[in-house]
Amino acid sequence: MLPILAVTGLSKEARLAAGPGIEAVGAGGSPARLRALLDARVTAGCRAVVSFGIGGGLDPSLLPGDVVIATGIVGDTGRRETDVVLRDAIHSALSRADLTTHSADLAGVDAAVLSVAAKVELHGRTGAAAVDMESHVAADFAARHGLPFAAIRVVCDPAGRALPAFVATALKPNGDPDIPAVLTALARRPAHLLALIRLARDSGRAFAALSQCRASLGPNLGLPSP
Repeated sequence: MLPILAVTGLSKEARLAAGPGIEAVGAGGSPARLRALLDARVTAGCRAVVSFGIGGGLDPSLLPGDVVIATGIVGDTGRRETDVVLRDAIHSALSRADLTTHSADLAGVDAAVLSVAAKVELHGRTGAAAVDMESHVAADFAARHGLPFAAIRVVCDPAGRALPAFVATALKPNGDPDIPAVLTALARRPAHLLALIRLARDSGRAFAALSQCRASLGPNLGLPSP
């Protein structure tokens, strides 16, 4: 039986998603690297594609730990609707967990959205509730191969919280945190320490919710058995 392909950005997301019947792939927060990784597949090699991980909040009502089950992905190439059967199955699976869930579009971007002003602009332009850097790539891959696609993203940084610029380059290619790069950036700009502490707190809440999602979704990431 072909696996479900779980598309992630961070190594921690990939470890959570992985399991029997699940192939987790990620590219360290680089959409270009992710496209190359997916394009290198001779065949799709999977029966469905799910974008799984954390993201940034765009809707100001969303809090760290809130779960967005995507109704569609809005990117530079337009909007792609998610598979209604898959998202209904995910809704059903997560309804049994103590989680705050939302049905809304996600925005997919090639560069990190760091400032509050940029989040406001993107929300106004797309209407998306949250943003990440993998879902649009995963949606395009699924569409090329005629595969059902779904996306689950947990809000990390809320719409009203800016991120320090070094966050955009603080990952290794495999998705692990680049600790030396973070420490170097902090040594140059010690004032960013408070922002980093807030990000760590928000990230902790997001990953706790993502772990709950994974447990509730079960072995097929919430998808119906074939």
